[in-house]
Amino acid sequence: MANRLVHAQSLYLRKHGHNPIDWWPWGEEAIAQARQDNKPIFLSIGYSSCHWCTVMEGEAFSDQAVADVMNQYFLPIKVDREERPDIDHIYIQAVQLMIGQAGWPLNVFLDPYDLAPFYGGTYFPLTPRYGRPGFLELLRAVRQRYDQGKEQVELVKSQILAYLQSPGKLQMISTLDRSMLDNGYRKATSILAYQGPGNSFPMIPYAQAVLQSSRRGAPLSTEHPALQRGINLVLGGIFDHVAGGWHRYTVDPTWTVPHFEKMLYDNGLILEYISNLWSAGIQDDALRRAVQKTVAWLEREMCSEAGYFYAAQDADSFVHPEDPEPEEGRFYVWAYQELQELLTEPEFQGLKSAFDIEPGGNFEGLIVLQRLQGGALSPVVESALDKLFTYRYGAAPEKCLKFPPAVDAQHAKTTHWPGRIPPVTDTKMIVAWNSLMISGLARAAVVFQQPYYGELASRCAEFILQSQWVNGQFYRLNYDGQVAVIAQAEDYALWIKALLDLHQMVVGLGREINAEFWLIKAREFQANFDQHYWSSTSPGYYGTAAGASGDLLVRERPCEDNAMPAANGVALTSLVRLSLLTGDLTYLERAERGLQAFGQILKEAPQSCPSLVTALDAWFYPVQVKARPEILAQIASHFFPTTVLQPAADLPGVALVCQGLTCQEPATSLEMALEQLARYQS
Repeated sequence: MANRLVHAQSLYLRKHGHNPIDWWPWGEEAIAQARQDNKPIFLSIGYSSCHWCTVMEGEAFSDQAVADVMNQYFLPIKVDREERPDIDHIYIQAVQLMIGQAGWPLNVFLDPYDLAPFYGGTYFPLTPRYGRPGFLELLRAVRQRYDQGKEQVELVKSQILAYLQSPGKLQMISTLDRSMLDNGYRKATSILAYQGPGNSFPMIPYAQAVLQSSRRGAPLSTEHPALQRGINLVLGGIFDHVAGGWHRYTVDPTWTVPHFEKMLYDNGLILEYISNLWSAGIQDDALRRAVQKTVAWLEREMCSEAGYFYAAQDADSFVHPEDPEPEEGRFYVWAYQELQELLTEPEFQGLKSAFDIEPGGNFEGLIVLQRLQGGALSPVVESALDKLFTYRYGAAPEKCLKFPPAVDAQHAKTTHWPGRIPPVTDTKMIVAWNSLMISGLARAAVVFQQPYYGELASRCAEFILQSQWVNGQFYRLNYDGQVAVIAQAEDYALWIKALLDLHQMVVGLGREINAEFWLIKAREFQANFDQHYWSSTSPGYYGTAAGASGDLLVRERPCEDNAMPAANGVALTSLVRLSLLTGDLTYLERAERGLQAFGQILKEAPQSCPSLVTALDAWFYPVQVKARPEILAQIASHFFPTTVLQPAADLPGVALVCQGLTCQEPATSLEMALEQLARYQS
């Protein structure tokens, strides 16, 4: 029997549409019903490609006994965190405070009257295991606590509310000093360099901060954390060496076995980071290959006909159409015997010389491909990888330029695929995530001199301009042509950055056509962002617009990074760039006020906000280069992260290099301009 979610736009919500639980979507109607019935809210948050979300849906949420208790004693609400990151961020902080860790699925019990949480956790098994209580017993215990332990419930709520509201009480500082920047970079470096047990995440906001700090020190060495992170990303099992694209993270410290979902935001961030590494002088062919393969994957599997990019691909896939449940990673891994049968002996031996391949495998008896060293792969190894591609997709790479998405599990199981059954692709468009990919493609286009990458980025940006601004509102999501959810701060911040990156891409490719268009659009969206999201009392950007935050427990100013950079760190950097590109100092003044407002966290906990640290770097070292297009094109391929490029025809020399309001003497050669830029980096 279907419930309210069966016709939801969100793939994640639709996955729960046939649960016996009487799910509600988040909204005023559900909250009002919970209050009317005096039922605590059971809020469950996840996303379509989340492996353990899928496990819990198949176990606890499909169980009739669980549904009977849930429907009688709770008001169950489902939220797709990719639709509403504002809701997710509030309650993931609460669960982190409660139990010391958090993730997805995120399951939280709320007081229906004030929406404050009083108990929560992540994955709960149907029966007790993994050291976790069984879900049915948990539901009964939580309802008993809500009814009979009011004092304890109120105490927990008050503590969590105080914690959630504390960032809004940060003290504004009057003076920004370089010691804050140096300390922030030290903290980011120590975090990136840590090599402990457990999962390995890309952590690109930290990696970018560490790479950015390296320009003021010695050249990057093989031991440098920023370089090591890049090498791990392009050699490790986190990268799909057969078909391109990065998985979300690995479940070990050796970057071997990934959690196999591929997220658009990770791939956009990593694409930009690897391009920056290359521009910083790390020109190992493994980096170039990873970029080329990832762009090919993006165009083949993640690009809609309209030009935007899909959100994610699942970790799990079906081995056989008749299988009741998909298995994690099966689209990507190989059996030792399978490799022997698919490849010629020279190809198999070549693959073994380049990758860590053992008969026992490295993932449940199967093999995740992980490279042994960098550099270019030999033709025989590339031939072997192409054969594996052909087996996986049913066609050779040169004949498989487009691969249609499996839009849900039923489609995956009932379609005749020429190769393996692919994982499900979540085809929704998210502005923030597409913006990250636009930025990654734009940087890669300049660094690797591949204008086609820029064409993909520009086409996506044109779709967002034409489709996501409707009746005076900017929208976060697009479902097959239908917009949904008012844009959040991360959408605006990353979108404005993407527009500026497109401007710099056009300039960096030595072209003046349409460059100014992207800058004009950036200014237009910045004006709207400032009007509806800027906090005048505590400078910085709220996560949501004033008219879209009525259903939130608190209205946050997001400044702490996670897998993605926080909105305020990105936004304040863009303000500095806008000031340099336009000459409008009001942008710079706003950036300064924002940095002062977050000064306390920059001083006391910079390890939580590396993107704010890089914003502070941009504020201290704002550099502009004016030059003829052909000179700018040569400068653009270097790594000068706080520098903007501006075309200029009438100059006394070949380039004019300025830091803030101070310019050096006109450079008479490219070499002189590069020397001046190097001096302005510290």
